[in-house]
Amino acid sequence: MKKSTLAYVIDQWSVVPPVETADLSGKTVLVVGANVGIGLEASKHFARMRPARLIIACRSEAKGKVALAEIGQETGYNGCELWIVDLANFASVTAFADKFEKEGGDLHILVMNAAIALPDYQPTADGWEAVLQVNYLATSLFSLLLIPQLIAAGRKSSTPSRMVIVSSGVLYWLTPAQEIKTSSKPLKTLSSEEWCIPKHMQSRYQESKLFNLFFVRALTNRLQSVTPLTSVAVTPGFCYSQLRRAWYEKPTFSFVKIALAIQERLLAWTAEQGSRQLIFGAVGGRDNEENMKGGFVSRGRLVEVADFVLSDEGHEMQDTVWKETIDILTGVSDKIGPIIQDYLVVPDSSIT
Repeated sequence: MKKSTLAYVIDQWSVVPPVETADLSGKTVLVVGANVGIGLEASKHFARMRPARLIIACRSEAKGKVALAEIGQETGYNGCELWIVDLANFASVTAFADKFEKEGGDLHILVMNAAIALPDYQPTADGWEAVLQVNYLATSLFSLLLIPQLIAAGRKSSTPSRMVIVSSGVLYWLTPAQEIKTSSKPLKTLSSEEWCIPKHMQSRYQESKLFNLFFVRALTNRLQSVTPLTSVAVTPGFCYSQLRRAWYEKPTFSFVKIALAIQERLLAWTAEQGSRQLIFGAVGGRDNEENMKGGFVSRGRLVEVADFVLSDEGHEMQDTVWKETIDILTGVSDKIGPIIQDYLVVPDSSIT
């Protein structure tokens, strides 16, 4: 699908569908990136559905405690737990997964919302460019490591578990650079300091969100149809968000800052409105679960993805990125290999 600027404006000015609701009694929900913005608002919506356990995962304990108090105060729900994880540190992600394996039990809904947007190259302690690691690599690592708990919950439930990964509508206007599309290791290329000049960093957030969608589609293609796990990508729409604070904090003049400020003033949804898309991804579309698998949610419904994703070129890049991702993450955690072997299958080419 192609999307014009006019279509984008019309979407942003349209009425946002009301939030979906469901009975979450007896269920465990985990929201990663939940201390502010759409993650916090989504957590409030989940709290109102009264799950047995609601775990919010944040990098900052202090900010997480503030979010915890706000959720309890606004919803009256007292079952919310705060767990700490830093996606800029692979060891933190694997430690979280180990803890969840011991203390978390079955997992019915996983929402991967944590993300950053940076204007300049910043490496993590693991040696990866920060946006690429936080938004994509660590998000994928986290999701894969919790597949056993998600599938275990789905097998005991009347409905499949849900894995919701927050992507973005910005990918409708993204065409990866030719060097990236043809690279056998696009992630390594994108993460290199040589590549991360200011011009290339302007599209880094968009690239990371494209890879999130690739991951959802590639994973779905490798899950047997009978596996009780549905992976969904969502776009929350353009919302007021602290995500762009690093751009605003730049001391130098930037047309990007001006464009973002104008868009926020004229088009932005509230964080609560954006969070409704995360909720739909988590509990909506139960009347047609097969369609939800590998789907892309926008404005409370499934929509067609960008033309590039559907193209032969996009399929090839998706497969290349998946293979490189698994190679990288297998080196991070010795649990990735067994999870791939035990839960995934050779992909069906009809669902690429």
